[in-house]
Amino acid sequence: MTLTNYREISREAEMGAGFQYEFHCGNCSSTWKSPFKPYRKGQIADLIYKFAYYLGDRGSLSRTSSTLANAGAKSAKEAALQEALAEAEQRYVVCPGCEKAVCDNCWDARAKRCEQCAQADSAPARASGNAGGGANCPNCKSPLDGGRFCAECGFDMASTHKSCPGCGTLCARAARFCTDCGHGF
Repeated sequence: MTLTNYREISREAEMGAGFQYEFHCGNCSSTWKSPFKPYRKGQIADLIYKFAYYLGDRGSLSRTSSTLANAGAKSAKEAALQEALAEAEQRYVVCPGCEKAVCDNCWDARAKRCEQCAQADSAPARASGNAGGGANCPNCKSPLDGGRFCAECGFDMASTHKSCPGCGTLCARAARFCTDCGHGF
């Protein structure tokens, strides 16, 4: 299964042009950034643009630099993404229970599930009492009933989770859609 737990943090139109991706764990707030892959055509294009600016030519050289930057950018970005995904697959595992990509710290190798799913499997009574849509506190792992702070340990959920404006369910900060009602963030 291909990882989808990333966001692009690339820079395409400057001297430091290149591609980079940030991956996040579906259970905790840990992140990992792929190594930065420089995009030389973008860097050269920025140099041409700056040279043209100092010469007072904002027409043909600027268009040339833009064309140069766009030439091959899509294939270079795709190649950088594939490399980043290959490295991230060594750091993250997709849980077969909840289908979240989790880091090694949140993976229970013995149960072959993430810690949340392993806890839910071992304590079905505790999991059924959770009205917060299946979310657990990343600090103490107790079930959440919604709200900004964990009722057990006081952990500030705003740092790792957000509430759905449609139904109030607590979702991971990186979620694009609510897990309960499907509302888009």
